[in-house]
Amino acid sequence: MMWKNEVYRQLRSQHLFENEAHQSRFKELLDCYSQAVFFTPGLCKCMYLSCWDEEHFVIMLDMLNQLKLKDHMTLSDMNENGKLMVEEMPDDDYEATIMQLSCNFLSGTPFDQTSLPKNFDPKGRHIIEQALKASAVIDSIPRS
Repeated sequence: MMWKNEVYRQLRSQHLFENEAHQSRFKELLDCYSQAVFFTPGLCKCMYLSCWDEEHFVIMLDMLNQLKLKDHMTLSDMNENGKLMVEEMPDDDYEATIMQLSCNFLSGTPFDQTSLPKNFDPKGRHIIEQALKASAVIDSIPRS
């Protein structure tokens, strides 16, 4: 079985998709980009995270299209751009935290969930918790 299919199957079986739209957006990205030279488990985690809503899905789709079209753009460029965006956002901002998590996924560094403020947006906290669970699932599947 292809790695991407196993990832999708495992995430579904563990009920890590919030709704049908989240699931179908993720499947669409996986089907379109899992064969790309720049595809990594870290990018797969970012794809899962970006599919929670239409707005972030469109941003991810745009970035992936740019990666595919511009041979010189890499995931490290994407990571650097994300870090710059985080620096420009206010601390404890929901978007900054999601972007930081994406950067952690891309660079393979752990995300410190204890750094979230107690009053952090509950919906945002839920998304981060689910993304970290999905990350563990993705890491547990051997790449063939």
